[in-house]
Amino acid sequence: MGPWAASGTAMAGLAAFGLLAVGCSTGGTGTRDEGPARTDTVARTPPPVTPSTTSAPVKKVDAARLVLGDPKVSKQVKADLKPCAQDAYPIDTSYGNLTDGPAHDVVVNVMTCGDAVGIGTYVYRRVDDTYKNVFAVEAPAVYSTIDRGDLVVTQQVYAKGDPVSYPSGEIVTTYRWSANKFTEYDRVENEYSRVVDGDVVEEPQPASPGES
Repeated sequence: MGPWAASGTAMAGLAAFGLLAVGCSTGGTGTRDEGPARTDTVARTPPPVTPSTTSAPVKKVDAARLVLGDPKVSKQVKADLKPCAQDAYPIDTSYGNLTDGPAHDVVVNVMTCGDAVGIGTYVYRRVDDTYKNVFAVEAPAVYSTIDRGDLVVTQQVYAKGDPVSYPSGEIVTTYRWSANKFTEYDRVENEYSRVVDGDVVEEPQPASPGES
C-alpha cells in the first residue's frame, strides 16, 4: 500500500486525531523528489562517509508488537493500530544504519487502514536484547525513510478545506544521529501546484459571514 493514498474518511479521522509531537525532536515530516527548489541558501558541507557497522544479517522484528508494547507511543495511536485484515497491520518497517550501533535500527510507520495515511513514525535502536524508542513523531500524514544513513521525515501540510488527496505542500526534515540523539540537519518546505491532471484544484474559500 502507498503511504500517501487517501480519502475523505481518512481526513475526518485525522481531524479527530489532531497534532501530537513526542520524542526527542520537534515537528516531523518523508521524502518527495518533486516540488519547487529548496529556498535556503546556506551551504552545508556533508559529513565524511563512514562504512556501515551493521553488516550482520537483518534481524526482523514484530513491528506491531513493538509499537503496542512501547510506553512512549500514545494511547490514541495504539487504539487506532488494529489489523486491517486478519493479522495484517497497517505498518511499514525499514531496517538500516541510523545510530551507528552494532545492529540495524528499525523505522516503523503506523498508518490508517485502506487509505495508508501516516499517523505515527518511530525509530528503535537495539540496546542489548531490547529495542529502545529513540525518536517519535505522532501527527497526521507523517512518514519516515532511511536515506544513506539519515532519517528523513516528511509531513504533508493541509490548508483549511484541502482534501486529503491534495495537500497544499509538505515539510521534509532530515535528522542525523549525534551525541546519542537525533538532531535536525536540514529542512525543506515545498508548496504543491494546484494543477492536477490538467485541472486546477479550487483554493479553499473562507466561509461567508453568518455561515458556520
